[in-house]
Amino acid sequence: MDFMQQSTQQINGFNNSHCQLKIVNYEAEENSISHETHGLSKKHLVVRRGKPFKLTLWFHRRLWNPHTEYPVLEVFLGNHSDRIIVQISDEQHDPQGWSAKIYPGDIHSKSVTIHICSPVNSPVAQYYLLLHIETMHRSRSTFEVGTFVLLCNPWLKEDPVYMPLKAQREEYIKSDCGILFTGTPQNINERPWMFGQYEPGVLEACMKLLQVSQWHFKNKEKDYIRRADPVYLSRVICAMVNCDDDLGILMGNWSGDYKDGVSPAEWSSSADILHQWALSNCKPVRYGQCWVFASVLCTVMRVLGVPSRVVTVFNAAHDADSNLIIEEYFSSSGEKLPGPKDSTWNFHVWVECWMRRPDLGSAFDGWQVVDATPQEKSGGIYCCGPCPVVAIHQRVLRASFDTRFIYAAVDADVVRLIMHNGRVMKRTVDTETVGRLICTKSIGSDLLENLTQDYKSKTKPQAAGYGRYSGWRGGQDRPMSRAVRMSGTPFLSSSVGHQEDGGILVSRQMSSHLMSCSVGHKEDGGILEYSQMSDGEEEMPPGLEVSLSLKRVPTVGESIVMCVTVRNNSSSSRVLMEHVNAQLKEYNRNAQESFWKSHKEECIKAGEVLKLEHSILPSEYESVLADDDIMNVAVVIKDVLTKERFLAMQEFNVTSPKITVEIEGGDSIQMKKEYKAHVSFTNTCSNSVNGAVLTVEGSGLLQGKQEARMAILKQDEKIEKTVTIMAAGPGTKLLKATFSHSNSPKAISRTFHKVTVVSE
Repeated sequence: MDFMQQSTQQINGFNNSHCQLKIVNYEAEENSISHETHGLSKKHLVVRRGKPFKLTLWFHRRLWNPHTEYPVLEVFLGNHSDRIIVQISDEQHDPQGWSAKIYPGDIHSKSVTIHICSPVNSPVAQYYLLLHIETMHRSRSTFEVGTFVLLCNPWLKEDPVYMPLKAQREEYIKSDCGILFTGTPQNINERPWMFGQYEPGVLEACMKLLQVSQWHFKNKEKDYIRRADPVYLSRVICAMVNCDDDLGILMGNWSGDYKDGVSPAEWSSSADILHQWALSNCKPVRYGQCWVFASVLCTVMRVLGVPSRVVTVFNAAHDADSNLIIEEYFSSSGEKLPGPKDSTWNFHVWVECWMRRPDLGSAFDGWQVVDATPQEKSGGIYCCGPCPVVAIHQRVLRASFDTRFIYAAVDADVVRLIMHNGRVMKRTVDTETVGRLICTKSIGSDLLENLTQDYKSKTKPQAAGYGRYSGWRGGQDRPMSRAVRMSGTPFLSSSVGHQEDGGILVSRQMSSHLMSCSVGHKEDGGILEYSQMSDGEEEMPPGLEVSLSLKRVPTVGESIVMCVTVRNNSSSSRVLMEHVNAQLKEYNRNAQESFWKSHKEECIKAGEVLKLEHSILPSEYESVLADDDIMNVAVVIKDVLTKERFLAMQEFNVTSPKITVEIEGGDSIQMKKEYKAHVSFTNTCSNSVNGAVLTVEGSGLLQGKQEARMAILKQDEKIEKTVTIMAAGPGTKLLKATFSHSNSPKAISRTFHKVTVVSE
């Protein structure tokens, strides 16, 4: 891939000088292999900071006269430049400053090879290079040498992004494809994603992103200087991946209406998104959600040389008011109600970037959370991080940036309230649900790597009974929380007292005769708050224990079988009213109206364990369920005599029917050769569907979309499509297939099939 640039312009000096630069050979092939940048660009020389690269200069007649002339390189970044006197030497370069050396064996009659080394703390940017031939009499001739792009260097120990293990660098810098994990902890979905850093134009789009940031517009010279720091770099890129404050890449949309753009679920390649943004003169690409924001961020950071990986947090809390508590509301019949701004997402996806943190100290080096999904503002802009993972684990909530918000995402407590006529009938504290599983793709395989213990300490305070205390972890002061938080809760009544049905009416000023608070300090500096009943009232253990479980992870076409288990710990029999409720929801939104309910009365003897089984038939959920939907099932058990309520709930996704993709000859194909791909879908639903459509597409494999249609697809009937694929370039490609029908507004099933393309 050696490319040359002919020097067509002499900037200044005497044209009749005997030393005239003719051609610059960027030695692109050798430099790109040496600097681990092969394939990143065909337009620019791309090298890494702190490591020498070489240029060969060809002259028209002869080199400079070593007795009367000497060469000087000048490297420009913005308005700043550094002069580099070229030395003839075989000594090693000093990575702390710019240097240029000619080894004695690299001097020829009309050409010379110069080895240039940048400082290890150089900013990430595109640089401009000049050659001066200067004389002892202070006259000089100046020639354009050209430009080069300088990236971070995780191969160099002195670089703050240095990553010591080769296998890690291969995975977190060089790999151009990955696996994203979505769904729920009970039923994890895997979807391939093409990071695409070697696709033409991707590096150029990433460099353009830096040039159009608000920081660059405000102060170009300051921005250039600060780009040496990966902490600053990651924060800028994080803000620029979303478009909420600037000329960023992606516009978020969680409404379900994507008519004027692309549904987030349809994206599978960062390169497609970056190309569209760059070619549209920085107009935001419509639309993204968390896994799309994270995947594009991961691509850009890998291109810039910062080791990065995509991480999924299952049951991630969005703690908008920073009190480390998420409140969820349920009706007395088990229906999940719309709540305040706080919420728990079934999954959330962000990025970890590897870097040192000299601003915090070496104890906080390593993986840093960077989240480009626009949720809350940080420093006045929509970005989040970098936040040290170790700070989350150790609950150092003052560590920059946004540690408190990210800590809540993985370890907040969930307070669940059963409401009836504006009254709180029951309050429970769940300390385990949030951050149930945190994971990423394993090094060198598509298996899941569990990162939960990297984020969550085993010593988290445990709730003592239902709603009797809640623990706050960390070293920052905050107002003490009440048993039920007052502000922003539309369900709370304005008076105080016990009700006939066992509920409690709570005012904004909680009466001292109802409840008092005592405070104790933990060894790690956190605060435990204990809500105590008033004098004369004994705290009794709950007479009933209620749990809800699934018999198995359901697949479309199967019944959803649930078991409600009730244990009576009291010494007397009880009459119970059981309410079970099923709702659909998207992974980060409030639940929809109930589509299935069950109400019945049960009797339970003293000490008895009662198991109540329920089934939701396929015909009862198939008409409302789409590929990405989450199902919320909750049970409320009411003691008819005492009016006590007990809540248990589960959120899970139903496994979609599979789309089968088979490529003749296997999943490894040769460039520029045609292959047949057979795609099929079998209707496993309990009945026929109308307007069935099987769609096949694949960037770099297939031109446009190809479809198969059937007016009616009967139960167990198959719809098929055979397409011809051919790849123009090597690497990993994705063939995407989607099944939909007219009975559902969204896709029912979607698959991404990896294809490896090898050179001829």
